[in-house]
Amino acid sequence: MRSFFYRRRFLFIPLAVAAILSLVSFVVMSLWNCLLPGILHVGVITFWQAMGIFILCKILFGFGKGGGPGRGHWMRHRMEEKFKSMTPEEREKFKEKLQNCGHGRWGRHGGHPYEKYWDDAKSEEKES
Repeated sequence: MRSFFYRRRFLFIPLAVAAILSLVSFVVMSLWNCLLPGILHVGVITFWQAMGIFILCKILFGFGKGGGPGRGHWMRHRMEEKFKSMTPEEREKFKEKLQNCGHGRWGRHGGHPYEKYWDDAKSEEKES
């Protein structure tokens, strides 16, 4: 009985992938043909062109590893842990090295993105 379901899985998975790809391609085609000709004055596209656009977007922009809640903050937590485990001398060396990198300018506001952690580390040292 188990081998029957095992063999059936190899038939079901490709059919499910093809069905989902077809549905998404139809949605892309419908949205494109309803919105973009009126907005951007582009031509209508076929089902196969919509499928190509969808696959191209997946190749260029990724396959679903994108940002949910809590994603993208791993680096901040990692740096925070790193600063907590550093000695004051190591913190100063690291801070000087980062400030000398890139001509001392970080973004439009001029402050370093991890400056908050340096200030937190300094306040923890004073409390100790």
